[in-house]
Amino acid sequence: MVGRLADEIRQTKPFSSLEEEAILGIQRTASVLEQAVAEALRPWRLSSTQYNVLRILRGAGAGGLACQEIAGRMVTRDPDVTRLLDRLEARGLIARSRSREDRRVVVGRISPAGRRLLASADPSIAGLPERLLGHLGERRTRLLVELLERVRKGA
Repeated sequence: MVGRLADEIRQTKPFSSLEEEAILGIQRTASVLEQAVAEALRPWRLSSTQYNVLRILRGAGAGGLACQEIAGRMVTRDPDVTRLLDRLEARGLIARSRSREDRRVVVGRISPAGRRLLASADPSIAGLPERLLGHLGERRTRLLVELLERVRKGA
């Protein structure tokens, strides 16, 4: 039997296993959600990874964070955090400096312009999770969160 995912991706043959269908379903869903986030962030000319970095640095406060710490906290891993930070710095949204304790470490901090941009974007982005998942209801959303945690732990 060919399911709805198979219809979406125009696959005519059955999946090789239920697990394959589940993985492809997670990947397809992640892509759909990422597209919705990208569309919501378009007015601010931010990618979801750039927005994530700005939020991380806002949460870090005045002390900022080392690049490796930023990379470790990101929701979606980016293989080139340095280039990502370069783009944010070029727009004046962050500032970087060498650590006084260890000159090898570069610390990123959100700039006032970055804070203003987030303050402008936050109201639009704040309602996005409810718009995307609210139709599931609380019970199903909690189950989804639990199942996704189990998948990550088993990976």
